[in-house]
Amino acid sequence: MKKIFLISALVVFSTMSTFSQKFAYVDTKYILENMPEYNAAQAQIDQISIDWQKEIEAKFAEIDKLYKAFQAEQVLLPEEIKKSRQEEIIKKEKEAKDLQKQRFGNNGDLFKKRQELIKPIQDKVYNAINEIATTGNYMIIFDKSGDLIMLYSNPRLDLSDQVLEKFGYKPGTFNTNKDKDVNKPKK
Repeated sequence: MKKIFLISALVVFSTMSTFSQKFAYVDTKYILENMPEYNAAQAQIDQISIDWQKEIEAKFAEIDKLYKAFQAEQVLLPEEIKKSRQEEIIKKEKEAKDLQKQRFGNNGDLFKKRQELIKPIQDKVYNAINEIATTGNYMIIFDKSGDLIMLYSNPRLDLSDQVLEKFGYKPGTFNTNKDKDVNKPKK
């Protein structure tokens, strides 16, 4: 689908070249990595993820301990107690798996937290790009950090620093990989 879009875009550019359309690109990954509020939000999400993972690991460790104790004692236990303990272990394992799914599942707590903390920042970047595109009369602005492959990109067309400056940030403050463009020819 993206290849079809890219080919279509190239055809449009080639047929409309007489109209001198402007296009550019940004690197949203670079922009976000140079925004302190994004880095703070990402650090908060990382810490929450670590805490939740520890919570889940503790539950599985408790289940493992219960299972090992059951294995050691099962020969001496009456059938009713064996069944009761097995059910308890299965119940706790299901609870731990449910918690894991609740925290890290597709629409789980981590996804919701990411939406809560990161999406407003991404929207802010998107709005700044739209404003730059409108005031600069750009027809299309590509995102270099996405799946769209750019075999060559002229650094003059990169508007990423303009987006950062729009927020009052100094470009290149946090990320030093900006100059290590994968599109530059190797010497």
